[in-house]
Amino acid sequence: MSCQKAALELNTGSQPGPMSPERTEDVTAFEDYGTGLLENQLSVCDFVKIQKAFESPEPRKIICMSREDFIQKMTEIVGWGTKEEYGELFDKVDVAQDGFINWDKLTSFILLELYEQDERAKATVVPQWKDLEFLPVKHKDNIQKVIFLKSSSHYLTISKEGLLAIWGENLKLQETFPITSDATKLKHLWVTSLVSLENVNKIAVAFTSKEICFYDLLSKEEFACQYKLQGLKGTPICMDYWYDPLDANESILSFGDITGKVQAIAFTAALISLFEWPASACEDGEATMTINWAELLSGCHKCCHILEHKLHQGDWVRQVTYNASLDAIISSTTSNTNSVVLAWREKSKKHLNMTSFNIAQGIHAFDYHSRLNLIATAGINNKVCLWNPYVVSKPVGVLWGHSASVIAVQFFVERKQLFSFSKDKVLRLWDIQHQLSIQRIACSFPESQDFRCLFHFDEAHGRLFISFNNRLALLAIKSDASKRVKSHEKAVTCVLYNSILKQPSQCEEDTNEDPYDN
Repeated sequence: MSCQKAALELNTGSQPGPMSPERTEDVTAFEDYGTGLLENQLSVCDFVKIQKAFESPEPRKIICMSREDFIQKMTEIVGWGTKEEYGELFDKVDVAQDGFINWDKLTSFILLELYEQDERAKATVVPQWKDLEFLPVKHKDNIQKVIFLKSSSHYLTISKEGLLAIWGENLKLQETFPITSDATKLKHLWVTSLVSLENVNKIAVAFTSKEICFYDLLSKEEFACQYKLQGLKGTPICMDYWYDPLDANESILSFGDITGKVQAIAFTAALISLFEWPASACEDGEATMTINWAELLSGCHKCCHILEHKLHQGDWVRQVTYNASLDAIISSTTSNTNSVVLAWREKSKKHLNMTSFNIAQGIHAFDYHSRLNLIATAGINNKVCLWNPYVVSKPVGVLWGHSASVIAVQFFVERKQLFSFSKDKVLRLWDIQHQLSIQRIACSFPESQDFRCLFHFDEAHGRLFISFNNRLALLAIKSDASKRVKSHEKAVTCVLYNSILKQPSQCEEDTNEDPYDN
């Protein structure tokens, strides 16, 4: 590779997506930030020259340079750039103010700068969407949940009347069938929530009959009910499930009910059994085991224990989730008192300490970004607020722009962006770092004024699902093939490592080239 070509590739940055009308001058200025800095203009050939200046004729000896030496040698060796620019570069590298730098310090600084530039570029890229599409659902009532099963690469949707739909990864409807805890009560029984227990190949479904049923995805019968949890004091209306990826035996099923109670079942041997089968139980693998909530509270089942609190004081718990990085259960209501409650697990793991946020007019939903350590809340007062989970007095940021109550929020985790959706059917995408709206979408959503909305962003597939009662809309991000780096014009059929040249070699389709002839 020639020095000229290498320099071109090094200095070519990723181009942000098309500018949105919502984007402000602050964001534009930010995108241009740093392009004129010396370290961003150095080519590969320049770095080779700099590296040679730090090389010692004696093996294993590290060459260090003072500020004066670095400025003098760099202006001579590189051949361009001012002494002031090299002095500023030295000061950036010598953060500890030792008075000298070496090659390792310089390269560490450059790599960190490149990483931060890449993160900034991601945060300002605006996704391009395909046309809005309505999926051909067969649900007759409100859609309560959309989930993706990683183990089988299928989507599941479930509606209030208990109809479960199975979709392929290509979003082709494959099968539907009713799922209820008792077929004789179908007309008087509603499904309220659904979660996937990926580590044990099960799903859990909550019903208005104050029951949670666990269905085995691997049973001979389709979705056979394996466990039925009965005797709950209030109707569960939201659920969440988490398991430890390093120890799949450890998992937590949390749920909130209409009495304001937040409860969680902490499993300690999930891979063996969620609950303990009584000695007299039938050994038939397809039999349903009934568990009473009072049994769990009394500690009869040694493979799990209960966590609970009542801080929401009679308000319906609209959302609940357990977050492992906080080791806390987060829940919310539409009340302006204890709008968001964080129930922190003590060291014993069997007791909770509570803190809460009081948010004017309450919230509809929330989401948490563990790397940013931020909770986003969808305010009934049209505001999206950003909270540090350890600071309850006031939000660290407020996102203004919606003209109606915000009913959903969800982080675009990889890009450190945030989606918000309001009652007037306006979707916004926010740059979290600058707290600016970078995209506004007002699609041709149904005109109904009274609707129940479900909002789910499948980041792995770039798909945004928004339900309007029993209708399910899909917004999919366009794949940007133009930005993919391609080393070959045709399909690569073979990759070999050349130990002599210490580099990989590849063969293309329909070519007689020897991979070692390089």
